[in-house]
Amino acid sequence: MMNDFLPVCAEDMKRRGWDRLDFLYIVGDAYVDHPSFGHAIISRVLESRGYKVGIVPLPDWQKDEDFLKMGTPRLGVLISAGNIDSMVNHFTAAKKRRSDDAYAPGNKAGQRPDRATIVYCSKVRQLFRGLPVLVGGVEASLRRFAHYDYWDDKIRRSILFDSKADLLMYGMGENQIAMIADRLNAGESIRDITDIPGTCYASHDLPSGSFEVLPSYEDCVSDKRAYADSCRVQYYEQNPYTGKTLVQQHGDRYLIQNPPMPPLMTDELDAVYALPYMKSYHPMYEKYGGIDALKEVKFSLAANRGCFGSCNFCALAFHQGRIVTSRSDESLIAEAKEMIKDKDFKGYIHDVGGPTANFRGPACKKQLVSGACKNRQCLFPEPCPNMEISHKKYLELLRKLRKLDGVKKVFIRSGIRFDYLIRDKDETFFNELCRYHVSGQLKVAPEHVSDNVLKYMGKPENKVFNEFADKFYAINKKIGKKQYLVPYLMSSHPGSTLRDAVKLAVYLKEHNINPQQVQDFYPTPGTISTCMFYTGLDPFTMKKVYVPKTPREKAMQRALLQFRNPENYKLVHDALIAAGRTDLIGYGSRCLIRPPKGDILNNKYNDRRNSNGKAVNGKGSFGKNKAGAQVRGRSPKRTRDNTGARRGDRR
Repeated sequence: MMNDFLPVCAEDMKRRGWDRLDFLYIVGDAYVDHPSFGHAIISRVLESRGYKVGIVPLPDWQKDEDFLKMGTPRLGVLISAGNIDSMVNHFTAAKKRRSDDAYAPGNKAGQRPDRATIVYCSKVRQLFRGLPVLVGGVEASLRRFAHYDYWDDKIRRSILFDSKADLLMYGMGENQIAMIADRLNAGESIRDITDIPGTCYASHDLPSGSFEVLPSYEDCVSDKRAYADSCRVQYYEQNPYTGKTLVQQHGDRYLIQNPPMPPLMTDELDAVYALPYMKSYHPMYEKYGGIDALKEVKFSLAANRGCFGSCNFCALAFHQGRIVTSRSDESLIAEAKEMIKDKDFKGYIHDVGGPTANFRGPACKKQLVSGACKNRQCLFPEPCPNMEISHKKYLELLRKLRKLDGVKKVFIRSGIRFDYLIRDKDETFFNELCRYHVSGQLKVAPEHVSDNVLKYMGKPENKVFNEFADKFYAINKKIGKKQYLVPYLMSSHPGSTLRDAVKLAVYLKEHNINPQQVQDFYPTPGTISTCMFYTGLDPFTMKKVYVPKTPREKAMQRALLQFRNPENYKLVHDALIAAGRTDLIGYGSRCLIRPPKGDILNNKYNDRRNSNGKAVNGKGSFGKNKAGAQVRGRSPKRTRDNTGARRGDRR
């Protein structure tokens, strides 16, 4: 086995002595041979089993040459849109074209087509007739059923039908591709490979054995309740141990999803991460300045997979699953030692984590036998009493990494699940987190402060985040460090009214938080929140959910999160009036903005309300001093610490 990048052209094949590939891999990302990139893992897994794989990254889909430059493969063509759904890669939540692409050379957008999986499959079908076509990756995985498409604003068919692929692999894919490759190599027809977990196929006939029938594509198009029913059942059955085969009719054919592939266990994960990755982008991108997406992960360690947090707006439960598995300490330390040898390594491990950094194993013992519970979440609305809450294993790993020669600091930058951490009765990890693993700022994801919105997000009540924040600042004060929380916040999530958005803005004002970046809710395929956005229903209760949909209201909710920005003044002003919160327009310490010029004495700004929005006595932005004279209220002075940041700014 050569210690080199896999072939990307005929010359590379010749240098290896290959006259024909076994698999051609078409991918909508630049070729980065690092295990944070799906195409790198899948191609290296195949290579480890003796298969010859060539990679065509970001082909020009309007020409034949890129697809044909390594000839016709012997066993099949693999197709993936890349690490991100191509429509999410191309468009913002406001449906505006992005101007850059971190997964493309030179950070240049537009080097892959919209709906890349479908477009690549169409070209491959033209050029390699009769050859098995296998699709996988995030785009295929999350669009495997009839799904709501935000960009078309309609229900689309399963991507398996629109792409005309032979087989769809969902989830992480290592075991699926190995099984499929071995059976194709043994001479089995792709049409007969219908029993592998973690795959979907199309058929004119219903499967044998037991299965559950979902509402059909046609029913989902015509009836939003049917679509919500479909999403709920899909979520419940994503269990590798007890999940049922799911069937969804599309016209005269059926989409058939086999139950998920069980997650890789520690020894399997270790083996995958020990494969001979080059840990860099292909040299052909050097002239473009490399690939930006590698920068964030090059000196980070992927320690785990899966997430039992199961936030409703996150697709992880539908892709990686709710069962957390981890690599061994030995595997991670070995990777760290190799990292230290890199000429660009400066002594800082940027992250040790995964989907959620402080999850190192299943939530409870039964998950590896019967999977995650069907109709309840591990942390929401309250932590399950059966959940094992401990950071001991994670702490042991971090201590080992800190002791390595050549390592100055080990940071944690992927998400810390604060509602899990605050429930750990042993505070050792929390203390060492603050002392050793925060680079001045710790990113956390409360997402909102309104309990009404948090309920629809599948997140804990705001009091849990407040408890965590208080503890974080208390520990930092005790150890003599000035470190801050950087909260991820989301506007316009289903359930969020303007009054909820105002409540969040008031919280930011009271806690002197000035978020530099906020995220509008993005209805991406494969999430419960997207189902709520489209149907206006909570699929678990089938009760109605308020959904902010108009561009105007979404813009107002977003602006409220950054009410200090002068460019947002008009939107914030209009939002406060629409929400009936003109008490927050004025000169008082609680006011978000000042009145418009010429309206300073207008009575509509002179009713005062308490924190619950109820009217109280007083003159709003004006009050009286002890002598009874009318005076303007003043905002409290803002002091700055020696870093120049306003004290209390949790940025």
